[in-house]
Amino acid sequence: MPRHDHTPEWTPPEPDPEQPAQVRRILRLFRPYRARLALVGLLVAAASLVSVATPFLLKEILDTAIPEGRTGLLSLLALGMIVAAVLGGVFGVLQTLISTTVGQRVMHDLRTGVYAQLQRMPLAFFTKTRTGEVQSRIANDIGGMQATVTSTATSIVSNATSVIATVVAMLALDWRLTLVSLLLLPLFVWISRKVGRERKKITSQKQKQMAAMAAQVTESLSVSGILLGRTMGRADSLTQSFADESHQLVGLEVRSNMAGRWRMATIGVVMAAMPAVIYWAAGVAMSVGGPGISLGTVVAFVSLQQGLFRPTVSLLSTGVQVQTSLALFQRIFEYLDLKADIEEPAHPVPLDKVRGDVRFEQVGFRYEPDAAADTLRGIDLTVPAGSSLAVVGATGSGKTTLGHLVPRLYDATSGRVTIDGTDVRDLSFDTLAAAVGVVSQETYLFHASVADNLRFAKPDATDAELIGAAKAAQIHDHIASLPDGYDTLVGERGYRFSGGEQQRLAIARTILRDPPVLILDEATSALDTRTELAVQQAIDELSAGRTTITIAHRLSTIRDADQIAVLNGGHVAELGTHDELLAADGRYAELVRRDARTQPAVTV
Repeated sequence: MPRHDHTPEWTPPEPDPEQPAQVRRILRLFRPYRARLALVGLLVAAASLVSVATPFLLKEILDTAIPEGRTGLLSLLALGMIVAAVLGGVFGVLQTLISTTVGQRVMHDLRTGVYAQLQRMPLAFFTKTRTGEVQSRIANDIGGMQATVTSTATSIVSNATSVIATVVAMLALDWRLTLVSLLLLPLFVWISRKVGRERKKITSQKQKQMAAMAAQVTESLSVSGILLGRTMGRADSLTQSFADESHQLVGLEVRSNMAGRWRMATIGVVMAAMPAVIYWAAGVAMSVGGPGISLGTVVAFVSLQQGLFRPTVSLLSTGVQVQTSLALFQRIFEYLDLKADIEEPAHPVPLDKVRGDVRFEQVGFRYEPDAAADTLRGIDLTVPAGSSLAVVGATGSGKTTLGHLVPRLYDATSGRVTIDGTDVRDLSFDTLAAAVGVVSQETYLFHASVADNLRFAKPDATDAELIGAAKAAQIHDHIASLPDGYDTLVGERGYRFSGGEQQRLAIARTILRDPPVLILDEATSALDTRTELAVQQAIDELSAGRTTITIAHRLSTIRDADQIAVLNGGHVAELGTHDELLAADGRYAELVRRDARTQPAVTV
């Protein structure tokens, strides 16, 4: 869609009342690393004391050692300044090492936490969320927090300690000059907080824009996206759309970097001019007959003042950075706070040996609580162990939804689904995954080798087991004919293999898993009839001896099913064998006649 070339006028937001709670939550991320942070605090304190000592050494050099010609004292004081510099450097390196390590651990905890949370989300979440948005939260948002997490905590402690130590030292030198130096600090703090609030708002907008761009890249530059764009002649319009999104990001980046830049520059100019003010104040005090201030005191004080201004400016900048990062933390916390509708039971029921009896007991389901009607209602079906049930019906009748309830991709809204008499909601995810295998029309293969894709089902599978599963799935001969055999890369989403070959690889993967219950969700509907016959042979091999529920599009594949359930409007309209349902001349018979008209005959 076309975008405007300008961004709307924006006014700084009011302070966020939830910000203190958010800051406390961020601080809790560092709780596991308290010991290391305490060590960083000790190093910071040591470094601050060393830095403050240097101006006092300089004062003694200028006021005592040089005027009195005390060479030994001069050498000792000069050596002390060198030692202080060396110690400051060592403390700084150690401080950076520890704080960076802690920061990276926190980043790791955040990334892992978000990924684990997304793994627990129901399938409905991913059907409503763009893939690029999810990737942007993990990559861009967490990546954008890196500087804050790895260095900000240390910077705050270090600079705050330096400021306190320096102010104390300045007071010890001359309290009058100290007051002159500190007069403008409250104004500087107010300016920095105002700038921080501006940047936080802009950063939130910027991250949303980056997420939109990531989603467009993921969708349009995938193999499927490229094929669709080229065949539809939309390559130029997609490029223009991306350019518009990128142009919007340019404006936000400029606004983010320039927000408050003149105000912060003014602070820098004022602080740079302060030494001149101190020299002027000291000169005026002496010219009007006030208490004298030695040259060494003035030079040491200016040195301390510069040592004060540097951490003060850094603290102000850090405050701006923290407020900016709050927008990123907020986006991450949004994902961490997502409610996982499908939870693993606290005390799962063990199933030592799964027979494979599956029952649907008065099952109802709706995708949204406020939906106008249920997708499924009053489903009562029994699939004995080792038998087969085929589910047919028009598009939108609830066939796929019914199949998704068995492996708990969704939970029934009412009633229950059981395996061997146990509600699937009472089984652990591992038990359920071992008990139920799914082969769907949408086959997913990773950009990895054939062997790695197969071992995704069973990581410890031997080469012999891989070959056995591939032979059962009627795909071994093709794999063996490839130059790299089982080490062949399948390409993104398996595009180096045909649709039928991808399905047979998926079947081989499920054979390795060896589940007692099998869900076949229109596994051959996307294939031509000749390829379907080859894949059907692999499916027959896979289904042997298992409880099989087949979601069927082509009725020719389910004639031999022990039971056929016809769904219509979310409920079971007919149930019986192929011959019984044909004899009844109802909905199923109508579907068979339609299927015969639309599917060409195949000779083999």
